[in-house]
Amino acid sequence: MDKIELRETCGACPEQYDAFMDGKQVGYLRLRHGEFRVDYPECGGGTIYRAEPKGEGCFESDEREYYLRKAKEAILDRISNKESKCTCDGDKTRCSD
Repeated sequence: MDKIELRETCGACPEQYDAFMDGKQVGYLRLRHGEFRVDYPECGGGTIYRAEPKGEGCFESDEREYYLRKAKEAILDRISNKESKCTCDGDKTRCSD
């Protein structure tokens, strides 16, 4: 997962990041109104991961590392053309490719 570099573009309300691999943007991460999502390859692309952390506009300190790691995993899965790992508790209507 060290292949993906996250660059924070906004620290709070919403907390968001652009993800890069080999200098190319491969993801957009955003936490707003209690919903965390990852779009591939950029904002407005297909949403490949969704979650509902405790944080409203920014992560709680005990959850940031976990959700950013899950986001990187989803991006790497998408890049490697594996079936997207949906972590939306089996509710496929909450995820899109």
